[in-house]
Amino acid sequence: MDPYIVLLVGAGALILLVAWLPMALRELPLSLPMFCIAFGFAAFALSNGDRPVPSDYPHAAERLTELVVIVALTGAGLKLDRPLAWQSWRLTWRLLGVAMPLSILGIGIIGYWGLGLGLPAAVLLGAALAPTDPVLASDVQVGPPRSGEEDEVRFTLTAEAGLNDGLAFPFVNLAVALATVGLAPEDWLGHWLGVDVLWKLGAGLGAGWGIGRLLGWLTFRMPNRAKLSRTGDGFVALGATFLAYGLTEMAHGYGFVAVFVAALAMRSAERQHDYHDRLHDFAEQTERLLMMVLLVLFGGAVAGGVLEPLDWAGVAAALGFIFLVRPAAGMLSLIGTPQPMAERAAIAFFGIRGLGSFYYLAFAANAAAFPEMDRLWAVISLTVLISVGLHGVTVTPAMRWLDRRRRRQGVLPLEVA
Repeated sequence: MDPYIVLLVGAGALILLVAWLPMALRELPLSLPMFCIAFGFAAFALSNGDRPVPSDYPHAAERLTELVVIVALTGAGLKLDRPLAWQSWRLTWRLLGVAMPLSILGIGIIGYWGLGLGLPAAVLLGAALAPTDPVLASDVQVGPPRSGEEDEVRFTLTAEAGLNDGLAFPFVNLAVALATVGLAPEDWLGHWLGVDVLWKLGAGLGAGWGIGRLLGWLTFRMPNRAKLSRTGDGFVALGATFLAYGLTEMAHGYGFVAVFVAALAMRSAERQHDYHDRLHDFAEQTERLLMMVLLVLFGGAVAGGVLEPLDWAGVAAALGFIFLVRPAAGMLSLIGTPQPMAERAAIAFFGIRGLGSFYYLAFAANAAAFPEMDRLWAVISLTVLISVGLHGVTVTPAMRWLDRRRRRQGVLPLEVA
């Protein structure tokens, strides 16, 4: 049988499943990521071919996960109705400024003392697992643009996922520096603070905002008939994603930060235009297709033995990351906020881990030598598996319960500005 024809049949079936499964699984305690991983595991376990263990293909793993993450970041930025502001984003700032550093610290301590990792590997573990994943967190994110589905829990988790992937990068680069130049602070501290923290974050924020404002003007404000919104083409979202990411990376900034900020800036140019729906829908469909492909491959990696280096300490660590570190860090960061305890608990608990963690691990593997890399892949893979299963089963009933609770109390989402 012609392999090309088999590939076409498989691709067609996959695309149809991407469209149909979210609707079919809506009333079940299952999620699309859970199905994809299970399907990939079964398909590769039953086949006689090679299995896609990511440590064997670090460059492919880095690029594929990078692609799906930047598309997801654009989708997250485009669907946020709430303007960027200090007060209305206050819970997000707390998660970014308090919960994320505490998560990196807590995960790193468990990695160093509990798993016996070297300091560079422990820092990498913390940086890779601290961010909330923008790809797999779609079930706890806000709805499409102008849909009104922007309560505090969904908004905070969406905005956090949009920004914390880029903010984890300085700590990933710190792990790479420790692995390449040594532990002595005089060998890495100045460059890390000046370049990896200040310059790259600043360039990501500045380039993202500038590119987004320019694209917003071209899309909605350009005079006469030349504005991009008149095309009606949703793939403009993909062009904006690649442009913002590529130009920022050329300037040695953090492209993840730039992509999300550019999407926010595009949205701010004209908040009520129908074209936002087209852009968001295309980004979401592309993200879902890429996510499904990668999770099927992840299921194949599980079948191929990515979890083999695990021991009981690794299992305990993964459970601790999910059930202890993120919830505790999230709750501590939200102390003193006016949100009800149930909403604070939901924000703290649904810090979903996913494909972004794989990206950071693959990036570091290609940048430096970590002797514990196989063990890191195993621990992070198990953490993602637990997160996909646990959060996939609990997110729908939890969010529905919160919605019913808000309706009983007469609490409505913040109005679109």
